[in-house]
Amino acid sequence: MEKRANARDWASYYARTAGRPPRATTVEALARFGGRTGFAVDLGIGGGRDARVLLDRGWRVLGIDGSPAALTALRHPALRVRSGRFETTELPPCDLVNASFSLPLCHPSAFPALWGRISAALPPGGRFAGQLYGDRDEWAGDPAMTHFPESGARALFAGFEIERFAEEEADTVTPRGTPKHWHIFHIVARRA
Repeated sequence: MEKRANARDWASYYARTAGRPPRATTVEALARFGGRTGFAVDLGIGGGRDARVLLDRGWRVLGIDGSPAALTALRHPALRVRSGRFETTELPPCDLVNASFSLPLCHPSAFPALWGRISAALPPGGRFAGQLYGDRDEWAGDPAMTHFPESGARALFAGFEIERFAEEEADTVTPRGTPKHWHIFHIVARRA
C-alpha cells in the first residue's frame, strides 16, 4: 500500500496528471445540466483538471483542498479556493458537488457528517459527480480511508436519482506508477 501523500508527493502528483482531461463523471454531470451554468464546489480540487472544464463552460467554482500545491495550480476570476480538509469545511449551497477521487480519502469516522453536508448543500435538481472506492479495492484495509460495498454506496443516494452508477474493477497503476487493484464506483446523481 502506498504511504499517505505529503505536500511534495501531491505536487509531484499534480505534475504527473497535468494536462489530463476532466473526469467523465464531471463532463456527464455538466451535460445533464443542458448548458445551464451555476455554482459548483470541487472537493479536492487538486491540479484543477475538473475545475477547468467547469470554468470554461461558465460556472463559478469554489475549490477546496488541503494541499497548498493544489491552491496554486489554477487561477481564474470565477474561481475561489479554500485551504483546508473538506471533511471539516462547511459547504455553501451549490448546484454541483464534484468529488473526483477525493471522498475515499475522508476518514470513515468523518464520512457520515461530510456526506450530510454534501447532501444538504444540494437543492432539488442539484447534482453530485464523483467516485467512491469499493470494498474490493486494494486500499480497503487502510483504516484512514472510506470504502463501500456496492449496496452501501447506492444507499448513500437515497433522495437522489442515480443517473450514472458504473462499477470499475481493474489491475493498473496509480498516477505515481505503483501497481494497484482498483474497485471504483463512478457516480452522477441528481437531488430529487
